[in-house]
Amino acid sequence: MTRHPKLLALTAGLISAIGFAPLNLWPVTLFAGWLIISLTRDAPNLRGALARGYWFGFGNFVIGLNWIAGAFRFQETMPTWLGYVAVVALAFYLAVYPAMAAGVAWRGRRQPVAFVLFFAFAWVLTEYLRATMFTGFAWNPIGMIWLTTPVAGFARWIGTYGLSGLVMLVAGLAMLVWHDRRRLWPYGAGTLVALPLVGWLITVSDPGTTTRQIRVVQANIGQAVKQDPAYDARNFQALTRLTGPPGATPRLILWPEAAVPYFLEEERWARERIAKLMGPNDVIMTGGDALVYNDKGDVTAASNSLFAMTADAKLIARYDKSHLVPYGEYLPMRPILSAIGLSRLVPGDLDFLPGPGPLSYPLPGFGKIGVQICYEIIFSGQVVDSAHRPDFLFNPSNDAWFGAWGPPQHLAQARMRALEEGMPIVRATPTGISAVIDANGRIVTALPMGKAGFIKTTIPAVISPTPFARYGNILSIAFAFFLGLTGVAIGWRRR
Repeated sequence: MTRHPKLLALTAGLISAIGFAPLNLWPVTLFAGWLIISLTRDAPNLRGALARGYWFGFGNFVIGLNWIAGAFRFQETMPTWLGYVAVVALAFYLAVYPAMAAGVAWRGRRQPVAFVLFFAFAWVLTEYLRATMFTGFAWNPIGMIWLTTPVAGFARWIGTYGLSGLVMLVAGLAMLVWHDRRRLWPYGAGTLVALPLVGWLITVSDPGTTTRQIRVVQANIGQAVKQDPAYDARNFQALTRLTGPPGATPRLILWPEAAVPYFLEEERWARERIAKLMGPNDVIMTGGDALVYNDKGDVTAASNSLFAMTADAKLIARYDKSHLVPYGEYLPMRPILSAIGLSRLVPGDLDFLPGPGPLSYPLPGFGKIGVQICYEIIFSGQVVDSAHRPDFLFNPSNDAWFGAWGPPQHLAQARMRALEEGMPIVRATPTGISAVIDANGRIVTALPMGKAGFIKTTIPAVISPTPFARYGNILSIAFAFFLGLTGVAIGWRRR
């Protein structure tokens, strides 16, 4: 196909990333998929296929994850330039997964239709592995490009990783049609009509709303300001103003992750200070830290937590973040890495400890609420306590670290979780993008990045559990094996 297949694979990977938020140019990603499938098929040997998949993945991740470099602007103990090194290093690791997909698919290259099915099968499995191995990094599965199209509706049946298989299936079909236009164009045209139509039909219903009032607060206090001695006063003044005076209707007041720099369980004065902003039937949920003690009473760690509090300054629920960010909230191999000058991105000497995982909490007057703090929302099939299905999910986040691309990508992944689970999701962030998302993954209302404000609305209604909500990524894996076995059957039939 080219004298420089690795360079073309890298270029395809680079352009594939613009199909994600904030650009959402998904046809470009489909074209890039076409290129990498063609390049893999034409590889002279397994090593060549692995290399082409690897450089495609590297290009995709180095562009799609560029926002990570921004986090290093707020870490005094490490130089800013190290952020760019971190992006490249992470891309070098993550590219292993597309390489594995290309290597698996290459084995079936002799039969074109079977090869495309093998490629889609392998892509689903390797994305699932990427999301689960070594604590997992599930950011931007390639299926996320469908979010702004009706095809996203298939997430209710096959999840986001299954959608990634559809990306490669469509890209591969386009390749086949291009090479045999006379015979295969009806299949291509039929797919272009059927996929979005069926996806739209799956999500056509309107989930409606409830009567329960929420107030989402976005104070627009940037990460750099948190090092300022006047931060607490400025932050609380903004939170107070945007929370507003209580009214006759009970409110669920939602503040972002790490909204207050206090230890609410131990500092009653801090709880009483917040309680003064509340009406008698209001409930507030705010992010903060909790301390972890050993048997001797010494502080040994902390947890990134979300607290629910009533107007009498009583804490009625606490959720501890379970899926922590490596190098962000804890430092792996701390004795070794700290000795060479590395530290975690979140300031402080204490590492965070993980919580037990998804839980639901009954809040008086507001039903059951599930919580996923920040990064946790990206893990498909791992966000809901299925034994105690909540009425909605709250996703308090702090995206002030992550430049222009991180927040819209984070919001997009929250929307996909809402669609998969049939569950409304509310996001509160300090600098944006805060949003209310309905059970179809649609944004009901939102506050843009870099703007102080509040959202006053009612909670969208939850719908009956979707197939994905019932069975999770078993359906994604089953879809992958359906593709693979179909490829095997076609390969045997045409021998």
